[in-house]
Amino acid sequence: MIGDIRYQMPAMVQWLYRGVTWRGDKTRKVAYLTFDDGPLPMVTPRVLEILKHYQVPATFFMVGENAERYPELVQMVIEEGHKIGNHTFNHLKGIRVTTKDYMNNVAKADVVLQGTRLFRPPYGKMSGAQKKALNERGYRICLWDVLTHDYDAAYSSEQMVAIVKRYTRHGSIINFHDSVKSNERMLAALPQVIEYLQNEGYVLETL
Repeated sequence: MIGDIRYQMPAMVQWLYRGVTWRGDKTRKVAYLTFDDGPLPMVTPRVLEILKHYQVPATFFMVGENAERYPELVQMVIEEGHKIGNHTFNHLKGIRVTTKDYMNNVAKADVVLQGTRLFRPPYGKMSGAQKKALNERGYRICLWDVLTHDYDAAYSSEQMVAIVKRYTRHGSIINFHDSVKSNERMLAALPQVIEYLQNEGYVLETL
């Protein structure tokens, strides 16, 4: 997996793609657990149970329509000390719509996400104009440094843990999903990932 772009974008690509955050604090042994696509009642509470057991925080990039449907889960995430971010209202792929429509969708999600200024584009894709508009409106766009592929049934939980072990470094933002299709594999991998990071001396923080 050395140098494999499927799991970690090369430093040069991260540097060239300005206006977004790929990694957090590179000066400390810190890592950031992030979860996309929730909140969902069949997944998110189970993630929260694991995080609570290990007493670690995480950042949840929520789809607005899910947050609107399950406001009690949004509140639960916040009350348990985690951070929330915007993942558009309808899990919108930016390159398929105009910048105006994209920003309206983001703003619609903001209404139910308490005005968070953290943002992650679904699929990690958006146009240059959309990125510029998000920056101008004060959003902090966060991508990831380690992609676990938990959404892909071809990857086992053991493979996800191996990816994290191989690629995590100072400031790594680790990407998971609290979604139905990631559910069982992600939940099996998450405790192992947390234990590995803690044993290696990483501090886990929110973005």
